[in-house]
Amino acid sequence: MSRKRLSTYTAPPAEVTRALDELRARYEVPTAFPPEALAEAEAAATSWAQDGPARLLADGARDARDLDLVTIDPPGSMDLDQAVLLERLPAWSEAAGTSVGDAPGSAATYRIHYAIASLATFVTPGGALDAELSRRGETIYAPDAATPLHPEVLSHGAASLLEDVDRPACLWTIDLDARGEVVSARVERALVRSRARLTYGQVQAAIDGEGTLPSSAPTDLPGLLAEIGRLRLEREVARGGISMTTPEQVVEVTEAAGSAEDSKSAEAPGPSGYRLAYRVPVPAEQYNAQISLLTGMCAARIMVECGVGILRTLPPARPEDYARLRRVAAALGIDWPAAQPYPELVRGLDHAIPAHAAFMEQAMSLFRGSGYLAFGVGGVGVPADDEAADSEEAVHSAIAARYAHVTAPLRRLVDRYGEEVCIAACAQAPVPEWVLQALPDLPGVMEQTGKRARAIGRGALTALEALVLRGHEGEVFDGVITSERDGRGELVLAEPAVVTEIRAGKKASDGDLPVGERVRVRLLSAAPTSGIRFQLLQDQS
Repeated sequence: MSRKRLSTYTAPPAEVTRALDELRARYEVPTAFPPEALAEAEAAATSWAQDGPARLLADGARDARDLDLVTIDPPGSMDLDQAVLLERLPAWSEAAGTSVGDAPGSAATYRIHYAIASLATFVTPGGALDAELSRRGETIYAPDAATPLHPEVLSHGAASLLEDVDRPACLWTIDLDARGEVVSARVERALVRSRARLTYGQVQAAIDGEGTLPSSAPTDLPGLLAEIGRLRLEREVARGGISMTTPEQVVEVTEAAGSAEDSKSAEAPGPSGYRLAYRVPVPAEQYNAQISLLTGMCAARIMVECGVGILRTLPPARPEDYARLRRVAAALGIDWPAAQPYPELVRGLDHAIPAHAAFMEQAMSLFRGSGYLAFGVGGVGVPADDEAADSEEAVHSAIAARYAHVTAPLRRLVDRYGEEVCIAACAQAPVPEWVLQALPDLPGVMEQTGKRARAIGRGALTALEALVLRGHEGEVFDGVITSERDGRGELVLAEPAVVTEIRAGKKASDGDLPVGERVRVRLLSAAPTSGIRFQLLQDQS
């Protein structure tokens, strides 16, 4: 089987939709918004269009439309949560305000303006829309369609930070010193106007000197994003945090044939199929993610200092987990000196090497058990001032710091509440009562809705993998076995991009699964209902 032929394997759209509809029904994924909730969203959007900016400014919001903010997202994104402006400051600059940093009193070298969509502007506490948002919890993504947290009139319209329109925002101002340490941070309600809608590819091309950004975007954005992003990655290393940029499994849509004229019509052709691929994030994505992580860490500190809030947590790995991972490293021939910290080891691995890829897959098992901690309400005390003293309770172990979700309120319910706590704290005002009332239940709501979203994500990929492979029983594929336990392992195909289970043979002569090695396997069966079965070929020549 040639790679060229395999690369064209696709899953038929109608069968994909049928399988995903069954999956959504099984997990009771909400479909249409209740009429009352939709009416509230439409009324809020209409009200904003009429005189929303004027009312926002009259209520004391900052007019920040002079800032040259831009959004950076995947192509085609409409639910734009964040817009950014980066500045290099003069030799001396007054700090932004509330001191929550690692280096208060230090000279500020960089200033980050980070605008986050303000959903509190559009959602009435206790209303029908508010209730529906609590039921949904987060946007659920599937290959054929997304099930949005908010009605599109908000998520793709009035609340989205689209270019060249006035929008309400929670505007962060974060000052960093020359090493990338936080000098100061604060957030306030503001009226903003994004200048351009950029993609990661555009920004990366500009960073590499292989392209230019639209004239409406700041010319120094690519260089400053790379500069600040690298500094924050250095600070991550110093904290003992870890970011993995391993290849991710993605779904690609193949458009049906049709002319450009046809594509603009109401009856434009839809997708001709779906296929799977691996994608390695470009550095611009990692740099941009560091801005979001930075904001979340600042938010966590502000909430802890004001005595109320909600943190995103991840417990540290247990000693036995590290011991198991060391055994895996030894089995794969990876040198892991006893004194070398785990994050340092991982950063030195190359995902293109099968043994390294297998180890990194196993390493991801350390990042399990994430959750949320609401504190200062419902009888839950405030985390200790010293992060080391509450690491088991309130620190995100992969980030190696306290952290809060505040940068994606269009797609995640909890972010709206975290933003409102921080705005109140920075204004030295009481936290709104509707926020205080909701906080104790938020961890449970996010856990329940998050489980549903993850189940849909896993189930969608499983169904798509089976549909891509169906009809190719008997063919031989190249792959790598990345893990094994009790005779079952994880098989990663080179092409098509399928990640599935494989079992060791029943006979003793079949031996154990060769973890971390390139293998050849034969497809025995593939169906969305019964799954995928592969046979490991004994003759690997």
